[in-house]
Amino acid sequence: QVHLVESGGGLVQPGGSTRLSCTASGRTFSSATVAWFRQGPGKEREFVSAFRWSGGNTGTHYSDSAKGRFTLSRDNTQNTVYLQMSSLKPEDTAVYYCAWRGSRLIVSSLRDGSNYDYWGQGIQVTVSS
Repeated sequence: QVHLVESGGGLVQPGGSTRLSCTASGRTFSSATVAWFRQGPGKEREFVSAFRWSGGNTGTHYSDSAKGRFTLSRDNTQNTVYLQMSSLKPEDTAVYYCAWRGSRLIVSSLRDGSNYDYWGQGIQVTVSS
């Protein structure tokens, strides 16, 4: 069993920044696939970013909307993954979810939420002036 807890977020002004955290208990992030998804008001859930462990190396993957503005990082000692979001836009307003899968995913499968085994409760990010 894996328990994921997100923190951070809140109200941010357009152009501002915030950092989301996802801390796991029960299992570690080692050899796992950890991703962030989001669901905006009236929208379907969409992929944001993911760590993909492969052969001892780690690859990061971003959606087109996140690329260049969001940065994924991790602290193995804290079993925590961070999503640093910058240059935020009103369309980034959403509930952000951390997701975990205990094995590697092929790149083409990262964006499909049904491939993840555990999810956090979600955290609201509102970008508004």
